[in-house]
Amino acid sequence: MPDLLKKPFGTHGKVHQITPADAGWRYVGFSLYKLRAGETASEQTGDNEVILVVVEGKANFQAAGQDWGELGSRMNVFEKTPPHCLYVPNGSDWSVEATTDCTIAVCAAPGLGGHKARRIGPDGITLTARGEGTNTRYINNIAMENEDYCDSLLVTEVFTPAGHWSSYPSHRHDEDDFPRITYLEETYYHRINPADGFGIQRVYTDDLTLDETMAVHDGDVVCVPRGHHPCGAPHGFEMYYLNVMAGPLRKWRFVAAPNVEHLM
Repeated sequence: MPDLLKKPFGTHGKVHQITPADAGWRYVGFSLYKLRAGETASEQTGDNEVILVVVEGKANFQAAGQDWGELGSRMNVFEKTPPHCLYVPNGSDWSVEATTDCTIAVCAAPGLGGHKARRIGPDGITLTARGEGTNTRYINNIAMENEDYCDSLLVTEVFTPAGHWSSYPSHRHDEDDFPRITYLEETYYHRINPADGFGIQRVYTDDLTLDETMAVHDGDVVCVPRGHHPCGAPHGFEMYYLNVMAGPLRKWRFVAAPNVEHLM
């Protein structure tokens, strides 16, 4: 069975660390810090560019030789307000000092030195509906294809209401054949409200040589190396996820699963 479901390895400090080597792929890295007020974290970006996403809480940021001040405003991710984020290029360092309890995601992919450090959001990020009926969900685009902030990274937040599906109709982006489809590795950082609930994520290929269905709980990460990857939020539990994608081309082109293509 592929090791696609990553449980947090703690409740405090760095609780996730997924590298390309860990995931068995080439591009996407993802880490997560849960800090208490007054605590600090710091890293060097090395060959990667990163986007630091303040999922919850507030912190003071230093990065790429600049003081960015205090970033963050929402204290609970399910407030659904736009996130405060910071882009840091490769060959840099960053540090944070929490001013409240906070959760900070580190989204990483190869950097080319093509962009300077900059704030992303909350201005310019608008919660947008996608889909219809019980396929409706709400998107905060942080750095998707239309935002020229990054060399490799594609990053977005998705809020899925209770009883709805998301990342659906099922689709894949696992071939390097632009403009028909692009190869993009992907991670999903899940949150569930209430936190004692659960959601469902399936990862499968058309030929079912990969076919995994996972119960995801608050704080879990799912790795999607290939195949389709729909999510479901049961009645009574709403779902949030932070997506990180990257590949050889910073374009998001996908192909629907044959049995749901008519729903696109």
